[in-house]
Amino acid sequence: MPAIQWTESDTERSAGWRSESGARPPRRVITADDRMNADTAHKLACEGTALLWRGDYHGARRLLEAIGRRIDRKPVPVGDGPAATFHLQRRARAHRARIMGMLLVLLDGEHALDLRRAPDVRRACTEAYGPPDGPTAVSLRELLGVIGAQQWREKGVEVPALDARIHPHYGVFSPVRSEYADLVAEAPLPEAALSPGATAFDLGTGTEVLAALLARRGVARIVATDANPRALDCARDNAGRLGLADRIEVTGPTLFPEGRAALVVCNPPWLPLRPTSPLEQGVYDAGGGMLQGFLDGLADRLEPGGEGWLVLSDLAEHFGLRTRADLLSAIDAAGLRVLDRTETRPRHPRARDTSDPLHAARAAETISLWRLAAARD
Repeated sequence: MPAIQWTESDTERSAGWRSESGARPPRRVITADDRMNADTAHKLACEGTALLWRGDYHGARRLLEAIGRRIDRKPVPVGDGPAATFHLQRRARAHRARIMGMLLVLLDGEHALDLRRAPDVRRACTEAYGPPDGPTAVSLRELLGVIGAQQWREKGVEVPALDARIHPHYGVFSPVRSEYADLVAEAPLPEAALSPGATAFDLGTGTEVLAALLARRGVARIVATDANPRALDCARDNAGRLGLADRIEVTGPTLFPEGRAALVVCNPPWLPLRPTSPLEQGVYDAGGGMLQGFLDGLADRLEPGGEGWLVLSDLAEHFGLRTRADLLSAIDAAGLRVLDRTETRPRHPRARDTSDPLHAARAAETISLWRLAAARD
């Protein structure tokens, strides 16, 4: 684990450095407390100086919010068209995250936060990071995300199509946008998938919501895969909570498991760009690699009469990151044919937010379920 160094009470100190966003340890760290005002904190953070907070916990939260307000005073960048605007906004979000990530807190050797009025974060940090390994510095912004994730994990997310709650783990994409689950719940299952002993694959399972839907719809056995170790733990947890552990096998890290299936479902990240952190891997698929891997491997993994279901948003098309012709060409080149396509519209608030510079693209988005079969069948 990398480390940070700072001076406190004329003593040189150090601690491990943890960053789920992949940020490097700050080169300069000073201590700060409730006497520091937001203008000074913002200026130091912009200059690359990290602030290790030693004051009141709620004071740190207020300071973080104040730094965010100062960053947000700069107008939202707008480019010439949706593609340029999207890239400018992503760059602006990365800048905001970097500056706000300069306010740090110290977790002790038990993942405890030694600040006045601080909550007990030990369980949340253990669930996110694993067992403690000595004192560790982490950005307050990240820690707040860890705390929020632990609350979501306890509460769960209601999935109407499943008529149950799914419990996302930290670092695993949460099914808060349930439109894609509705598509999988309503699409006609191939006859082969309903035969006794039939197997389905759920590739990139995440929280395991789609595997659970297939099991509830009568598929006898589902093999769920993921490359993310946190997702594998999350999927097993949810299978147990739903009483489906005997029908859902979770394996990884891999895309395709061994063997063939009557149904292969894949909901890859929807935007073909490189994720800048592990936490972005549920949204960004570098170069469309997972999508291409699914298409290229599908024909050889289907049982006779089997189908592959690709669940994909066309938001990348509206952002100028991929064209529909590109997608159709990739399907054809993989030896596949399109049996049918069903679609739905997004219901999340951003699709209705007219103040969003990308509102036109988001409002035009559709989420589709492409039913694919091997061209040779």
